[in-house]
Amino acid sequence: MDGYGGAGWRGRVSRGMVPLLAFHVANEYFRLGHIPPVTSGLILTNTLLFLRPGPLHRLLPSINRVWFNPHLIFKNRDLRRFFLSAFYHVNEPHLVYNMISLLWKGIQLETSMGSVEFASMVTSLLALSQGATLILAKSLLLFDYDAPYYNQFSVGFSGVLFALKVVLNSRPDADYSVVHGLVIPSKYAAWAELVLIQLFVPDASFLGHLGGILAGILYLRLRRSFSGPNPLAILLRGFVKALSWPLRFLRSSRGRLSGRGRVGHGLADAGSVWRCPLCTFDNSEWLDACEMCSTARGTINNQHQFSVDEVRQRRLQRFVR
Repeated sequence: MDGYGGAGWRGRVSRGMVPLLAFHVANEYFRLGHIPPVTSGLILTNTLLFLRPGPLHRLLPSINRVWFNPHLIFKNRDLRRFFLSAFYHVNEPHLVYNMISLLWKGIQLETSMGSVEFASMVTSLLALSQGATLILAKSLLLFDYDAPYYNQFSVGFSGVLFALKVVLNSRPDADYSVVHGLVIPSKYAAWAELVLIQLFVPDASFLGHLGGILAGILYLRLRRSFSGPNPLAILLRGFVKALSWPLRFLRSSRGRLSGRGRVGHGLADAGSVWRCPLCTFDNSEWLDACEMCSTARGTINNQHQFSVDEVRQRRLQRFVR
């Protein structure tokens, strides 16, 4: 296996597959007009950790210090191995295959549920998948079957990707999935991929992938049994708002800020947009006035305060701009 290290090592040089990943990202960007921020951030983080350009080589721990190894994690209570191992990859095909999978899954999930909820879900799935893998490896000791798994070294984002696959395939509109050319009911897709990958790539981490599937199932059960707001999402939303305070200050000092919006009858994402009560245009949460009709945010609670003609004119403005 490829590893990091060596006194003269100054980072990796792509052998052609990282540009392929960049092509896929660019293709999705031009197709959709954007890549959701959490998804793009995860792809960038994993790629930089693999390439280790410039000063990052000296700042980042080597792969030998972050391998996911159940024995060492239990022995040393090594949280660095527990968490960081998911963001390291053995070689370029390993990285690119995982990141293309993340790109496809992340765009669908983050677009539908919002960036804050998606970030909280990925964080939860990371902890659950790594924890499930650790427990599975430890449990095998009860059957004197420790050698293949308890002392195994592994890295990669695959566990989280399997968990995301379970979540993605749990949607009501997910009837069938194509897994390596086979059409399979979506609820069995992750299990089929688990078996097929192990057949085609025997060195893959079976427990890591299985832990990801179990993490996805557990996450869905917990979310269905807990009807209240996601506490981790609330924490992340507060953190994002705190970080964005300087931008809001600049916005108020520089005047009106233009931003992307949308028009429709669906529910707006309260964490990122607000809907104008007159023209029903969805505006960025950073805007104090409607992008389309200039109605002030938060000052209108009743459309009857305006005449029918004025409401009609303001709604027409969104189509003539």
